[in-house]
Amino acid sequence: MKTVLISGASVAGLALAQRLHAHGYAPTVVERAPAVRPGGHAIDVRGAALTVLDRMGLLDGARRARTRTRGMSMLDGDGNELWRSTEMTYSAGRLDSDDIELLREDLTALLHRNADAHTTFLFGDAVAALDQTPDGVHVTFAGGARRTYDYVVGADGLHSGVRRLVFGPDARHLRHLGSYVAVFTADNFLGLRDWQIWCQGESATYCVYPARDNTELRVTLGFRSEPLDHDHRDTAAHKVLLAARLESLGADTPKLLDAMWTAPDFYFDAMAQVHMDRWSRGRVALVGDAGYCASPLSGQGTSLALAGAYVLAEELGRSADPATALPRYEERMRPYVESTQALATENPGEGPSEESLERAKNALVLGEM
Repeated sequence: MKTVLISGASVAGLALAQRLHAHGYAPTVVERAPAVRPGGHAIDVRGAALTVLDRMGLLDGARRARTRTRGMSMLDGDGNELWRSTEMTYSAGRLDSDDIELLREDLTALLHRNADAHTTFLFGDAVAALDQTPDGVHVTFAGGARRTYDYVVGADGLHSGVRRLVFGPDARHLRHLGSYVAVFTADNFLGLRDWQIWCQGESATYCVYPARDNTELRVTLGFRSEPLDHDHRDTAAHKVLLAARLESLGADTPKLLDAMWTAPDFYFDAMAQVHMDRWSRGRVALVGDAGYCASPLSGQGTSLALAGAYVLAEELGRSADPATALPRYEERMRPYVESTQALATENPGEGPSEESLERAKNALVLGEM
C-alpha cells in the first residue's frame, strides 16, 4: 500500500487523508499542535465543495452544524447603526442560499472523526527536513524521528513549512492584501442572539457574532496596513499591536479588546494570498492555503481546501506516478483557484458580487465517483 505524509490537520489535510484512504493509500497526518486546533471563525462551504462533503458522507452533518444567524447590523466607527439586513450577512452571503456556513472547528471535528479510523496521527510534531529520491521522500521530523513515504503533501496553511523546504521562503509566494486580522472566542458578554454586528472605522474594523446556542462570541478584529515586520507566532506582540491599532474605534471595541487578552484560542495573521507557478515538485505537493490561499476576503478558502483535497486524491488514485498525477491535479484546479483568488480583490471594502461568486463556484466540475 502506498504511503502519504500530510503536514497539517485542518480542513485540507483531514479531507485529503479520508479521500486518499478511499483510493487505497495509507495516510499519516503530522500536526504541530497537540490536537486538532479549536476555535476559528465561521467558514462557508460552496459549489463543488458541497459535492465533496456529500461524497464523503458529511453533508448532512455539516448542515446540522450550520450557524443560525438571522441577520447583521453595520455600525460606523462611532458605533452608530448605518443599516441592517435579515437577508444576508457579510460572513455567509445570502441567508436563503444552499451554501453552508459553520464554525471552522465544527467542520474539522467532522473531518477528523471521518478520517481517524484509517489515519495515523502524529500530534505535537512537524516536518523538519525532506530528502527526495526517485522512489520516495525521506522525512526528518522535528522530534527526531526519520521515516520514508511515497508522497508528502503540505496542507499546513499560509506559512507552510513544507512549502518553505521545497519551494523557498514565504516572501517568494505571499501577496499581501493590505490588512491584518485576528480571531478569538469569548463569553457572550454582549448578549447577542443569532445576530452579527460589524463596526467599520477609517482604518480598523470588527465583527462579532454568537455561537454555541448564543453562549459564546466569535470576535474578528482587523486593521488596514502595509506589510509589517513581525513574527507570525508572537501572540503577545500581536495583542499589543491590535490594542494600539483599534483604540480609536468606538462601539464595543474596548470590551472586545479586554476579552482579547485572555482569549484561549487567539489567532492573528495578514490577509494574504499564495501565488505559485506550480504546486508540486517531485513527490511533494501542496494543497489548500499552503499552495493557493485565497484569503478570507474571498469567502471560498474552505471550499478551495475541500475541492483541492478531493481532486489531488482522485488523481493519485488514478495514477501512482507523480509525473502523471500531480500535473493533472494542477491542471484541473488552476482555473478554480484563479477565479476564487480574484474574488478577494474584486471590490475592496465591499466584497465579491453575487455573479462573480457564482462563476467561482462553478469553475470546477467534479466527475462521477
